[in-house]
Amino acid sequence: MKTETRTLAFSAFMAFLIGCAGITATLASNSQAILLDGLFNLIYFSVALVTIKVSKLASRPDSESYPFGYSYFESLVNLCKGLLILGVSIFALVDAIVALLSGGREIAAGLAVIYALFATLACSLTAWVMHRSQRYTASPLIAADKLNWIVNSVISAAVLAAFCLVVLLEQLNLNTLVPYIDSVLVIAVVVLCLGVPVRMASQALKELLNKTPEEAIAAPVRDAISQALAETHTQEVRVRMVRPGRLLYVMVHVVLPDEGVTTSLTAQDELRARIDEQVRRCYAPVVCDVVFTADTLWAAPSCGLLIERHT
Repeated sequence: MKTETRTLAFSAFMAFLIGCAGITATLASNSQAILLDGLFNLIYFSVALVTIKVSKLASRPDSESYPFGYSYFESLVNLCKGLLILGVSIFALVDAIVALLSGGREIAAGLAVIYALFATLACSLTAWVMHRSQRYTASPLIAADKLNWIVNSVISAAVLAAFCLVVLLEQLNLNTLVPYIDSVLVIAVVVLCLGVPVRMASQALKELLNKTPEEAIAAPVRDAISQALAETHTQEVRVRMVRPGRLLYVMVHVVLPDEGVTTSLTAQDELRARIDEQVRRCYAPVVCDVVFTADTLWAAPSCGLLIERHT
């Protein structure tokens, strides 16, 4: 928990630092590419403050106000991040196209190169710190931040390369091309990186809508449940899963025969513990609820994947 909080705080600080540097450099260089980078980081800083609070909430147990815990806040934050990045990107794209059609934009290349070099190094350092922290904590918030900083590093490196090209063109007296480079750069960066916020927002939205997690997570969990019930006579087993944020909710309906050794509460509790243990071996953190019934009405037909029947 402390590792996650410190890592997210470092991410917020770096976003604020780069954002302030970007706005300052924009005033001196007149570069919209730098303005895009500065606004992107300042917006991300504001969201990062909320992210730190959410990371603390996500580790709390459920309460009367939030009977299913706080994990959905993680998905909500990631959705907001994706939409904010997407919004800034579209705004920058439209502005760059307008500037390109109106003759381009003159920039002070020397100051722009200095900023781009600073931003590239700072973003790469932050991405590396995010990557290192994932060794100690499995946090979807840090994973989303890491993806953001990797994209940010690529953008900053592209900006640096373009501004170096501007300096080279000026040295070669090819000044007619210089006004267009900033706008072309912004368009290229937005088009190449637009898929990142779209994927981030769509994944978070699926989690908020209680969509079953991807098969890479769901399939091993179903196999674990099937293995735990391998020696138990069942009529039907249905599994429901959702994964808001880092927490996996698993609901298992086990339809048992009317008579048998598993009809006693003690036997059911032992079987419930076995299922929970098997599921935790392939995913954690997890909440696993196992419901036993003798009537298929309580297991179906609303939803839930029917897994192999055991006899």
